[in-house]
Amino acid sequence: MQLAKPRIDIGLATNNLEPMLRFWQDEVGVPFDHLLKIRRGMDQHRHDLMGSVLKINHRANPLPANPPGGYAELLIAREGVSQPRPMVDPDGNRVSLLPPGTFGIGQIGVRVRVRDLAAERAFYADALGLEEMAYEGGAAFRVGESVVLIEQADDAPLEAPFDGPGWRYLTFQVFKVDAEHAHILAHGGREATAPVTLGTTARISMVKDPAGNWIEISQRASITGSLEP
Repeated sequence: MQLAKPRIDIGLATNNLEPMLRFWQDEVGVPFDHLLKIRRGMDQHRHDLMGSVLKINHRANPLPANPPGGYAELLIAREGVSQPRPMVDPDGNRVSLLPPGTFGIGQIGVRVRVRDLAAERAFYADALGLEEMAYEGGAAFRVGESVVLIEQADDAPLEAPFDGPGWRYLTFQVFKVDAEHAHILAHGGREATAPVTLGTTARISMVKDPAGNWIEISQRASITGSLEP
């Protein structure tokens, strides 16, 4: 995968906007960047995670009570933190502040729980083309400055729907969505949404990993300068 931005983004969905904004901005200390109106009834409150984006997607209508997928925890390297500081937001999403360098994380990481570690490792290596790094807890892959930690868990969820509260997807920014989407499908990924252009903002697609976790592949005009397939 040819990354247009050397970091991953992470998105969650909520009906509980004000408490969530207070928690992430005041308690975790993640600065608000801007509001992006996705569509009627859905606003994305974008926060800066050292170049990554925390996407707090507020839904006006009640979200279905679907349990989240395997994205288990956001890990944030933070100067001045001497030991891991686990926290839970008002919706129950887990986040930890870590001393820089913990698990090789100098920016952010995402912990993913899956039932088939071998299948997930092959997906991240072959379909996404990412560099594996040492991790005693399972498998780990570097996405530019970010890190994805993958752990075997026999009770990990399978095939979580996209709609529902909690952590729902990761975003990879690339130069050519169509080419990356085709490569992923040819190497073990599954299509969730075919590539589509969203106005003048981005061309995106959605794929699923072997565990059914959602991944957004995004060609954002502000980064790539073009939305041409």
